[in-house]
Amino acid sequence: MGEEDVSQWGAAFKAAAGSTAAFWPEPSTMVLATFFVLTFLGLIHSLAKVGYKLDEATNEYMRQRAEELQERMMQLLFEMEEGEKEQRWAHVGALLLSVLQHWLFWAYGGVALLFFWNLRLLLRDIPEDESSSEEESSSSDEQQNNERNPVEGRDEGRIFAERIQWPVQNIQVNCRVVQSMVGDLLRFTRQSLTNTFYPVLHPPIGVGSAFEGWSPHENDTVVYRLLVPMTAPRGHSFHLELGNEEELPSRNSCIRVELECTCVREQDFENMVCFLHQPEEELRRNPEPNLLQTLCTGSYLDVHKTSYWFQQLMKRAYKFLPESARSHIGVLPSRRSCRLRTIDVFDRTLFIEIMFGVQQDDSAIFLSSEKTEAIFTPDTTWPQSCAVAEMKFFQYIKAHAQQDSFHLRCMQLCARILVGNDFTTYVLKTVVMHLLTTIPLESWRRRDFLQRMDDIMQYLHCCIVEKRLDHFFFGNEEVPEEIILPPHFQTSRPPNLFQHMAQEPTVHARALREFQELRDRLTRLLTFGN
Repeated sequence: MGEEDVSQWGAAFKAAAGSTAAFWPEPSTMVLATFFVLTFLGLIHSLAKVGYKLDEATNEYMRQRAEELQERMMQLLFEMEEGEKEQRWAHVGALLLSVLQHWLFWAYGGVALLFFWNLRLLLRDIPEDESSSEEESSSSDEQQNNERNPVEGRDEGRIFAERIQWPVQNIQVNCRVVQSMVGDLLRFTRQSLTNTFYPVLHPPIGVGSAFEGWSPHENDTVVYRLLVPMTAPRGHSFHLELGNEEELPSRNSCIRVELECTCVREQDFENMVCFLHQPEEELRRNPEPNLLQTLCTGSYLDVHKTSYWFQQLMKRAYKFLPESARSHIGVLPSRRSCRLRTIDVFDRTLFIEIMFGVQQDDSAIFLSSEKTEAIFTPDTTWPQSCAVAEMKFFQYIKAHAQQDSFHLRCMQLCARILVGNDFTTYVLKTVVMHLLTTIPLESWRRRDFLQRMDDIMQYLHCCIVEKRLDHFFFGNEEVPEEIILPPHFQTSRPPNLFQHMAQEPTVHARALREFQELRDRLTRLLTFGN
């Protein structure tokens, strides 16, 4: 074949191919595409060989299909070679292009058939024991949640929530054990205080992070706090003095003790003494002194004396409990509470702190023995406490929230990132309580975890910028009606928990820097899990 014939053949081929250039890609592009498709098919086919085997019927079908493709290709090539010799080179080019088009059509068809068939086998033959083992390793609560919302298992909130190393806890079980044990101690104590003039002790109320459900600590470092309500004994009365009315909640409250006349009751109770009208000689013969002589400084109930008296009661009462034979209890020193450390037969340790309080009317507010932020707190000071109201608020949220609500995890995470920071857990808890009454409770599920954490950070940042964070229980119409508050709580202007920022610019500047540290710490915790 001469050079002139070759050039004529090429021109004829290009002319024949021009009409279909718009539909078919360049040869190099087709070859490259075929290479990648076949390579991908090979990978899938190799994966199928490793983990999944084709049945005999499928192998036979694929073998027959390959033979048909090969026979068709050979037939087309034979027709091209046996074509008429006298045909013009343009016709030869068109024939070659026709062969190429038919070959590509059947090749791509075979590739697509093999691809989808192998993909179907891969999806069909995935072993069910892998998914079942994963379901068995998850908790029963997560199974119920995933059945209720199958998409939730793949959302970002769950991914980040599972990445975090949450503390190992048995909070609910331990809370019941602690409250039951302290309740037994108090029942025995009340029996021993019959016919005495010491305060009447009532069943304990669990308060603090453990009983609210968001303690950030491990089992061995959780402190279980309880408040024991007290009422005045017979012949006495408690009068609450709230101190400075402009300071809310009051930190300088006192409990004044007064003697009452019991002369009328002497007819109903044998040997009952009236400390007001009984002759002094008979009072001196009475073995039981009045409350003013035992637990008071002047006319006011003394926190330190009450605490010491209660600690001695706990030591004596514990010896009569069945648990004393299998465990050990130790009373730790404290001026304003009773701190206990119990060690059971399995060498597990529980830390318990018992505070005392006098209820304000019939509300959820108490004058309690808890510490204040002041460096020194007088022994006759019983600050106003909202601990019981806060616990009832979290109980209310738990009763009305979704079963898989993640608000306690959000609060727990907030407490973890505060370690080594000047912000207190009470500040973050106030922020969360405000948001729980602002954002619908159905939006606090696990799938909303990231968004709610961002809302908490944004709310805190706005409060820092504005130098104002309102106390939750004052002047707040969003407080549930089930939580009974004193009248002045509802009508008073909310105290500003960030008042110190408004008064001192340096404090405000430091708060902004520490907020950025909190934000960075939260980001690291969500990224790395610890």
